[in-house]
Amino acid sequence: MDIVHERAAGMDISKRDAKVCLRVPGARAGTYTSTVTTWGSTSGQILELRDFLEREHVTTVVMEATSDYWKPFFYLFEETLPVMLVNAKAARNIPGRKTDVSDAAWLAQLAAHGLLRASFIPPEPIRDLRDLTRARSTATRDRTREIQRLEKFLEGSGIKLSSVVSDLTGVSSRAMLEALIQGERHPEVLAGLAKGTLRSRIPALVDALTGRFKEHHAFMARLHLDQIDAQTRIIDALTDRIEEAMAPFRAARDFLATIPGVSLKVADVIIAETGADMTVFETPGRLASWAGVCPGSNESAGRIKSAHILPGNKYLKAALGTAALSVSRSKNTYLAAKYQRIKFRRSPMIAIVALQHSILTAVWHLLADGECYKDPGADYFTRLDPVKARTNAINKLNSLGYNVTLSPATAA
Repeated sequence: MDIVHERAAGMDISKRDAKVCLRVPGARAGTYTSTVTTWGSTSGQILELRDFLEREHVTTVVMEATSDYWKPFFYLFEETLPVMLVNAKAARNIPGRKTDVSDAAWLAQLAAHGLLRASFIPPEPIRDLRDLTRARSTATRDRTREIQRLEKFLEGSGIKLSSVVSDLTGVSSRAMLEALIQGERHPEVLAGLAKGTLRSRIPALVDALTGRFKEHHAFMARLHLDQIDAQTRIIDALTDRIEEAMAPFRAARDFLATIPGVSLKVADVIIAETGADMTVFETPGRLASWAGVCPGSNESAGRIKSAHILPGNKYLKAALGTAALSVSRSKNTYLAAKYQRIKFRRSPMIAIVALQHSILTAVWHLLADGECYKDPGADYFTRLDPVKARTNAINKLNSLGYNVTLSPATAA
Protein backbone atom coordinates (compact mmCIF):
# COMPACT_ATOMS: atom_id res chain seq x y z
CA MET A 1 0.00 0.00 0.00
CA ASP A 2 1.29 3.44 -0.95
CA ILE A 3 2.74 5.72 1.69
CA VAL A 4 1.12 9.15 1.63
CA HIS A 5 2.94 10.67 4.62
CA GLU A 6 6.53 9.66 5.32
CA ARG A 7 6.49 11.28 8.75
CA ALA A 8 3.21 10.87 10.63
CA ALA A 9 2.04 11.00 14.23
CA GLY A 10 -0.90 9.28 15.90
CA MET A 11 -2.34 10.43 19.24
CA ASP A 12 -4.65 8.68 21.68
CA ILE A 13 -5.81 11.33 24.16
CA SER A 14 -7.23 10.97 27.65
CA LYS A 15 -8.02 13.47 30.39
CA ARG A 16 -4.53 13.57 31.97
CA ASP A 17 -2.18 12.71 29.12
CA ALA A 18 -1.78 11.61 25.52
CA LYS A 19 0.06 8.68 23.98
CA VAL A 20 1.88 9.90 20.88
CA CYS A 21 3.30 7.54 18.26
CA LEU A 22 5.85 9.07 15.89
CA ARG A 23 6.26 7.07 12.65
CA VAL A 24 9.33 8.06 10.61
CA PRO A 25 11.56 6.40 7.97
CA GLY A 26 14.09 3.89 9.36
CA ALA A 27 17.78 3.47 8.66
CA ARG A 28 17.16 1.20 5.70
CA ALA A 29 15.17 2.27 2.66
CA GLY A 30 11.54 1.20 2.77
CA THR A 31 11.48 0.64 6.54
CA TYR A 32 9.80 2.70 9.24
CA THR A 33 10.25 3.02 12.97
CA SER A 34 7.54 3.89 15.48
CA THR A 35 8.25 5.45 18.87
CA VAL A 36 5.51 5.97 21.47
CA THR A 37 5.89 8.63 24.15
CA THR A 38 3.58 10.05 26.81
CA TRP A 39 2.85 13.77 27.11
CA GLY A 40 0.78 15.73 29.63
CA SER A 41 -2.42 17.55 28.74
CA THR A 42 -1.67 20.99 30.22
CA SER A 43 -1.13 23.88 27.81
CA GLY A 44 2.60 24.12 28.54
CA GLN A 45 3.16 20.43 27.87
CA ILE A 46 1.03 20.55 24.73
CA LEU A 47 3.18 23.39 23.38
CA GLU A 48 6.30 21.33 24.11
CA LEU A 49 4.76 18.45 22.16
CA ARG A 50 3.95 20.77 19.29
CA ASP A 51 7.56 21.99 19.16
CA PHE A 52 8.74 18.38 19.21
CA LEU A 53 6.54 17.41 16.26
CA GLU A 54 7.64 20.48 14.33
CA ARG A 55 11.30 19.55 14.85
CA GLU A 56 10.51 16.07 13.51
CA HIS A 57 8.96 17.65 10.39
CA VAL A 58 5.71 15.71 10.78
CA THR A 59 3.40 16.19 7.79
CA THR A 60 0.21 14.92 9.44
CA VAL A 61 -1.04 14.50 12.99
CA VAL A 62 -4.07 12.31 13.65
CA MET A 63 -5.80 12.32 17.02
CA GLU A 64 -8.58 10.32 18.60
CA ALA A 65 -10.10 11.23 21.94
CA THR A 66 -12.87 10.56 24.39
CA SER A 67 -15.31 13.38 25.19
CA ASP A 68 -13.79 16.87 24.69
CA TYR A 69 -10.24 16.04 25.77
CA TRP A 70 -8.99 16.53 22.20
CA LYS A 71 -9.82 20.25 22.18
CA PRO A 72 -6.75 21.75 23.91
CA PHE A 73 -4.46 19.65 21.67
CA PHE A 74 -6.32 20.42 18.46
CA TYR A 75 -6.72 24.15 19.05
CA LEU A 76 -3.02 24.62 19.76
CA PHE A 77 -1.84 22.31 16.99
CA GLU A 78 -4.02 23.78 14.25
CA GLU A 79 -2.05 27.03 14.38
CA THR A 80 1.14 25.46 12.98
CA LEU A 81 0.61 21.75 12.24
CA PRO A 82 -1.54 19.79 9.73
CA VAL A 83 -3.82 18.08 12.26
CA MET A 84 -7.04 16.11 11.95
CA LEU A 85 -9.51 14.67 14.43
CA VAL A 86 -10.94 11.29 13.47
CA ASN A 87 -13.98 9.34 14.56
CA ALA A 88 -13.01 6.49 16.87
CA LYS A 89 -15.38 4.18 14.99
CA ALA A 90 -13.56 4.83 11.70
CA ALA A 91 -10.14 4.16 13.29
CA ARG A 92 -11.07 1.06 15.30
CA ASN A 93 -8.08 -1.09 16.23
CA ILE A 94 -7.68 -4.81 15.64
CA PRO A 95 -9.75 -6.78 18.22
CA GLY A 96 -7.65 -8.07 21.08
CA ARG A 97 -5.07 -5.27 20.84
CA LYS A 98 -6.91 -2.45 22.59
CA THR A 99 -4.49 -0.34 24.61
CA ASP A 100 -3.66 3.35 24.46
CA VAL A 101 -0.20 2.61 23.09
CA SER A 102 -1.42 0.26 20.37
CA ASP A 103 -4.20 2.71 19.45
CA ALA A 104 -1.66 5.50 18.95
CA ALA A 105 0.53 3.23 16.80
CA TRP A 106 -2.48 2.14 14.76
CA LEU A 107 -3.52 5.75 14.16
CA ALA A 108 -0.02 6.65 13.01
CA GLN A 109 -0.01 3.73 10.57
CA LEU A 110 -3.43 4.63 9.14
CA ALA A 111 -2.37 8.28 8.87
CA ALA A 112 0.80 7.34 6.99
CA HIS A 113 -1.27 5.55 4.35
CA GLY A 114 -3.91 8.29 4.17
CA LEU A 115 -6.74 5.96 5.19
CA LEU A 116 -8.56 8.31 7.56
CA ARG A 117 -11.10 11.05 6.93
CA ALA A 118 -11.04 14.13 9.11
CA SER A 119 -14.01 15.09 11.24
CA PHE A 120 -15.54 18.49 10.56
CA ILE A 121 -14.05 21.08 12.94
CA PRO A 122 -15.38 24.58 12.15
CA PRO A 123 -13.24 27.74 12.37
CA GLU A 124 -13.06 29.66 15.64
CA PRO A 125 -15.88 32.19 14.98
CA ILE A 126 -18.26 29.34 14.24
CA ARG A 127 -17.02 27.42 17.29
CA ASP A 128 -17.84 30.43 19.47
CA LEU A 129 -21.29 30.70 17.91
CA ARG A 130 -21.82 26.97 18.38
CA ASP A 131 -21.00 27.25 22.10
CA LEU A 132 -23.62 29.98 22.44
CA THR A 133 -26.42 28.22 20.55
CA ARG A 134 -25.80 24.95 22.37
CA ALA A 135 -25.83 26.72 25.72
CA ARG A 136 -29.12 28.41 24.79
CA SER A 137 -30.63 25.05 23.79
CA THR A 138 -29.55 23.58 27.12
CA ALA A 139 -30.94 26.55 29.09
CA THR A 140 -34.23 26.36 27.19
CA ARG A 141 -34.50 22.67 27.93
CA ASP A 142 -33.73 23.26 31.62
CA ARG A 143 -36.35 26.02 31.80
CA THR A 144 -38.96 23.71 30.27
CA ARG A 145 -38.12 21.01 32.79
CA GLU A 146 -38.45 23.47 35.67
CA ILE A 147 -41.89 24.51 34.43
CA GLN A 148 -42.87 20.85 34.31
CA ARG A 149 -41.63 20.39 37.89
CA LEU A 150 -43.73 23.37 39.00
CA GLU A 151 -46.80 21.93 37.29
CA LYS A 152 -46.34 18.56 38.99
CA PHE A 153 -45.78 20.20 42.36
CA LEU A 154 -48.98 22.25 42.07
CA GLU A 155 -50.92 19.04 41.57
CA GLY A 156 -50.02 18.07 45.15
CA SER A 157 -51.60 21.26 46.45
CA GLY A 158 -54.83 20.76 44.52
CA ILE A 159 -54.16 23.74 42.26
CA LYS A 160 -55.14 22.67 38.71
CA LEU A 161 -54.16 25.89 36.97
CA SER A 162 -52.38 24.09 34.13
CA SER A 163 -55.67 22.39 33.16
CA VAL A 164 -57.16 25.78 32.26
CA VAL A 165 -54.24 27.90 31.04
CA SER A 166 -51.82 26.84 28.31
CA ASP A 167 -48.74 28.48 29.84
CA LEU A 168 -47.91 28.54 33.55
CA THR A 169 -45.44 31.37 32.95
CA GLY A 170 -47.91 33.63 31.13
CA VAL A 171 -48.91 37.03 32.48
CA SER A 172 -52.20 35.87 34.02
CA SER A 173 -50.80 32.60 35.39
CA ARG A 174 -47.82 34.35 36.91
CA ALA A 175 -50.03 36.94 38.61
CA MET A 176 -52.15 34.19 40.17
CA LEU A 177 -49.14 32.21 41.37
CA GLU A 178 -47.54 35.32 42.87
CA ALA A 179 -50.78 36.10 44.69
CA LEU A 180 -50.92 32.54 46.03
CA ILE A 181 -47.36 32.82 47.30
CA GLN A 182 -48.17 36.17 48.97
CA GLY A 183 -51.00 34.54 50.91
CA GLU A 184 -54.13 35.08 48.85
CA ARG A 185 -56.37 31.98 49.02
CA HIS A 186 -59.79 33.11 47.73
CA PRO A 187 -60.36 31.47 44.30
CA GLU A 188 -62.63 34.30 43.12
CA VAL A 189 -59.97 36.91 43.87
CA LEU A 190 -57.27 34.84 42.23
CA ALA A 191 -59.40 34.17 39.13
CA GLY A 192 -60.09 37.91 38.88
CA LEU A 193 -56.40 38.44 38.04
CA ALA A 194 -56.97 36.86 34.62
CA LYS A 195 -56.35 39.15 31.66
CA GLY A 196 -57.48 39.27 28.05
CA THR A 197 -59.36 36.33 26.58
CA LEU A 198 -58.68 34.25 29.69
CA ARG A 199 -61.35 36.25 31.56
CA SER A 200 -64.00 34.30 29.65
CA ARG A 201 -62.84 31.23 31.60
CA ILE A 202 -63.13 32.70 35.09
CA PRO A 203 -65.63 30.02 36.30
CA ALA A 204 -63.19 27.27 35.28
CA LEU A 205 -60.33 29.19 36.93
CA VAL A 206 -62.29 29.42 40.19
CA ASP A 207 -62.61 25.63 40.27
CA ALA A 208 -58.95 25.13 39.29
CA LEU A 209 -57.69 27.52 41.98
CA THR A 210 -59.65 25.87 44.80
CA GLY A 211 -57.15 23.68 46.66
CA ARG A 212 -55.06 23.22 49.78
CA PHE A 213 -52.22 25.63 49.00
CA LYS A 214 -50.24 26.10 52.25
CA GLU A 215 -47.08 27.88 53.38
CA HIS A 216 -44.93 24.91 52.37
CA HIS A 217 -46.37 25.03 48.86
CA ALA A 218 -45.72 28.77 48.72
CA PHE A 219 -42.06 28.23 49.65
CA MET A 220 -41.54 25.52 47.02
CA ALA A 221 -43.43 27.40 44.32
CA ARG A 222 -41.24 30.46 44.99
CA LEU A 223 -38.12 28.34 44.43
CA HIS A 224 -39.44 26.95 41.16
CA LEU A 225 -40.40 30.40 39.88
CA ASP A 226 -37.00 31.79 40.82
CA GLN A 227 -35.33 28.97 38.89
CA ILE A 228 -37.53 29.69 35.88
CA ASP A 229 -36.66 33.39 36.05
CA ALA A 230 -32.95 32.60 36.32
CA GLN A 231 -33.11 30.38 33.23
CA THR A 232 -35.04 33.09 31.39
CA ARG A 233 -32.32 35.64 32.15
CA ILE A 234 -29.66 33.20 30.92
CA ILE A 235 -31.58 32.61 27.68
CA ASP A 236 -31.98 36.36 27.11
CA ALA A 237 -28.27 36.99 27.73
CA LEU A 238 -27.28 34.18 25.35
CA THR A 239 -29.68 35.48 22.70
CA ASP A 240 -28.12 38.95 22.88
CA ARG A 241 -24.65 37.45 22.58
CA ILE A 242 -25.72 35.28 19.65
CA GLU A 243 -27.00 38.37 17.85
CA GLU A 244 -23.54 39.93 18.18
CA ALA A 245 -21.75 36.77 17.02
CA MET A 246 -24.19 36.37 14.13
CA ALA A 247 -23.21 39.69 12.53
CA PRO A 248 -20.98 38.14 9.79
CA PHE A 249 -23.63 35.53 8.99
CA ARG A 250 -26.77 37.67 9.06
CA ALA A 251 -27.29 37.49 5.29
CA ALA A 252 -27.07 33.68 5.40
CA ARG A 253 -29.56 33.61 8.28
CA ASP A 254 -32.00 35.75 6.31
CA PHE A 255 -31.76 33.30 3.39
CA LEU A 256 -32.45 30.34 5.68
CA ALA A 257 -35.42 32.06 7.31
CA THR A 258 -37.21 32.03 3.93
CA ILE A 259 -37.60 28.24 4.21
CA PRO A 260 -41.04 27.36 5.64
CA GLY A 261 -40.73 26.19 9.25
CA VAL A 262 -37.23 27.63 9.74
CA SER A 263 -37.36 30.34 12.40
CA LEU A 264 -34.47 32.66 13.23
CA LYS A 265 -33.50 30.46 16.19
CA VAL A 266 -33.46 27.37 14.00
CA ALA A 267 -31.40 29.28 11.43
CA ASP A 268 -28.94 30.22 14.19
CA VAL A 269 -28.44 26.55 15.03
CA ILE A 270 -28.05 25.54 11.37
CA ILE A 271 -25.33 28.14 10.82
CA ALA A 272 -23.57 27.30 14.09
CA GLU A 273 -23.51 23.56 13.41
CA THR A 274 -22.74 23.53 9.67
CA GLY A 275 -20.50 26.61 9.57
CA ALA A 276 -22.53 28.12 6.68
CA ASP A 277 -19.74 27.01 4.31
CA MET A 278 -21.08 24.34 2.00
CA THR A 279 -17.72 23.73 0.33
CA VAL A 280 -17.00 21.44 3.29
CA PHE A 281 -19.89 19.22 2.19
CA GLU A 282 -19.51 18.43 -1.51
CA THR A 283 -23.18 17.56 -2.07
CA PRO A 284 -26.52 17.91 -0.25
CA GLY A 285 -26.41 14.17 0.31
CA ARG A 286 -23.09 14.44 2.12
CA LEU A 287 -24.52 17.12 4.40
CA ALA A 288 -27.63 15.01 5.11
CA SER A 289 -25.47 11.99 5.89
CA TRP A 290 -23.26 13.99 8.27
CA ALA A 291 -26.32 15.40 10.02
CA GLY A 292 -27.90 11.96 10.34
CA VAL A 293 -31.18 12.63 8.50
CA CYS A 294 -30.90 9.98 5.80
CA PRO A 295 -30.97 6.16 5.89
CA GLY A 296 -27.72 4.31 6.45
CA SER A 297 -26.20 2.00 3.85
CA ASN A 298 -25.84 -1.59 5.03
CA GLU A 299 -25.82 -4.15 2.21
CA SER A 300 -24.08 -7.51 2.07
CA ALA A 301 -24.35 -10.35 -0.45
CA GLY A 302 -27.17 -8.54 -2.23
CA ARG A 303 -29.24 -8.24 0.92
CA ILE A 304 -30.09 -4.83 2.34
CA LYS A 305 -29.97 -5.06 6.12
CA SER A 306 -30.95 -2.46 8.71
CA ALA A 307 -30.87 1.03 7.22
CA HIS A 308 -31.81 3.10 10.25
CA ILE A 309 -30.74 6.72 10.29
CA LEU A 310 -27.38 7.37 11.93
CA PRO A 311 -26.90 9.40 15.14
CA GLY A 312 -25.42 12.40 13.33
CA ASN A 313 -25.36 15.87 14.90
CA LYS A 314 -27.97 15.85 17.69
CA TYR A 315 -28.18 19.64 17.97
CA LEU A 316 -28.77 20.09 14.24
CA LYS A 317 -31.26 17.22 14.15
CA ALA A 318 -33.21 18.73 17.04
CA ALA A 319 -33.45 22.09 15.26
CA LEU A 320 -34.47 20.44 11.99
CA GLY A 321 -37.06 18.40 13.88
CA THR A 322 -38.57 21.61 15.27
CA ALA A 323 -38.72 23.09 11.77
CA ALA A 324 -40.21 19.89 10.30
CA LEU A 325 -42.94 19.68 12.94
CA SER A 326 -43.80 23.33 12.37
CA VAL A 327 -44.04 23.09 8.59
CA SER A 328 -45.97 19.81 8.74
CA ARG A 329 -48.88 21.77 10.24
CA SER A 330 -48.71 24.53 7.63
CA LYS A 331 -51.00 24.99 4.64
CA ASN A 332 -50.28 25.43 0.94
CA THR A 333 -46.56 24.57 1.06
CA TYR A 334 -44.58 21.93 -0.76
CA LEU A 335 -43.17 20.54 2.49
CA ALA A 336 -46.63 20.15 4.04
CA ALA A 337 -47.83 18.32 0.94
CA LYS A 338 -44.79 16.05 1.08
CA TYR A 339 -45.46 15.31 4.75
CA GLN A 340 -49.07 14.29 4.06
CA ARG A 341 -47.98 12.20 1.08
CA ILE A 342 -45.39 10.20 3.07
CA LYS A 343 -47.40 10.10 6.30
CA PHE A 344 -50.18 8.00 4.77
CA ARG A 345 -47.83 5.71 2.82
CA ARG A 346 -45.28 5.11 5.58
CA SER A 347 -45.62 6.72 9.02
CA PRO A 348 -45.57 10.19 10.65
CA MET A 349 -42.05 9.69 12.03
CA ILE A 350 -40.64 8.68 8.64
CA ALA A 351 -42.40 11.68 7.12
CA ILE A 352 -40.76 14.01 9.67
CA VAL A 353 -37.30 12.61 8.84
CA ALA A 354 -38.05 13.11 5.14
CA LEU A 355 -38.93 16.75 5.83
CA GLN A 356 -35.69 17.17 7.78
CA HIS A 357 -33.81 15.84 4.75
CA SER A 358 -35.67 18.17 2.38
CA ILE A 359 -35.07 21.20 4.60
CA LEU A 360 -31.37 20.41 4.85
CA THR A 361 -31.15 19.95 1.07
CA ALA A 362 -32.70 23.40 0.66
CA VAL A 363 -30.22 24.76 3.21
CA TRP A 364 -27.29 23.42 1.17
CA HIS A 365 -28.55 25.03 -2.04
CA LEU A 366 -29.37 28.35 -0.38
CA LEU A 367 -25.98 28.66 1.29
CA ALA A 368 -24.08 27.39 -1.75
CA ASP A 369 -25.93 29.57 -4.30
CA GLY A 370 -26.86 32.54 -2.09
CA GLU A 371 -30.49 32.63 -3.13
CA CYS A 372 -33.81 32.79 -1.29
CA TYR A 373 -36.03 29.75 -1.05
CA LYS A 374 -38.62 29.29 -3.80
CA ASP A 375 -41.47 27.03 -2.73
CA PRO A 376 -42.51 24.56 -5.47
CA GLY A 377 -46.10 24.84 -4.19
CA ALA A 378 -48.59 22.55 -2.53
CA ASP A 379 -49.70 21.25 -5.95
CA TYR A 380 -46.18 20.20 -6.95
CA PHE A 381 -46.90 16.47 -6.88
CA THR A 382 -50.12 16.97 -8.87
CA ARG A 383 -48.23 18.93 -11.53
CA LEU A 384 -45.44 16.36 -11.47
CA ASP A 385 -47.76 13.55 -12.63
CA PRO A 386 -51.26 14.87 -13.41
CA VAL A 387 -52.42 11.57 -14.94
CA LYS A 388 -51.59 9.67 -11.78
CA ALA A 389 -53.27 12.34 -9.62
CA ARG A 390 -56.42 12.12 -11.74
CA THR A 391 -56.46 8.33 -11.59
CA ASN A 392 -56.06 8.35 -7.80
CA ALA A 393 -58.92 10.83 -7.43
CA ILE A 394 -61.23 8.72 -9.63
CA ASN A 395 -60.33 5.53 -7.76
CA LYS A 396 -61.05 7.26 -4.45
CA LEU A 397 -64.50 8.36 -5.62
CA ASN A 398 -65.23 4.89 -7.02
CA SER A 399 -64.35 3.36 -3.66
CA LEU A 400 -66.96 5.68 -2.08
CA GLY A 401 -69.65 4.35 -4.43
CA TYR A 402 -69.68 7.07 -7.10
CA ASN A 403 -69.56 6.62 -10.87
CA VAL A 404 -67.37 9.37 -12.27
CA THR A 405 -67.51 10.86 -15.76
CA LEU A 406 -64.86 13.44 -16.66
CA SER A 407 -65.18 16.25 -19.16
CA PRO A 408 -62.66 18.98 -19.98
CA ALA A 409 -63.15 22.23 -18.10
CA THR A 410 -64.31 25.15 -20.20
CA ALA A 411 -62.53 28.46 -19.99
CA ALA A 412 -64.45 31.20 -18.18
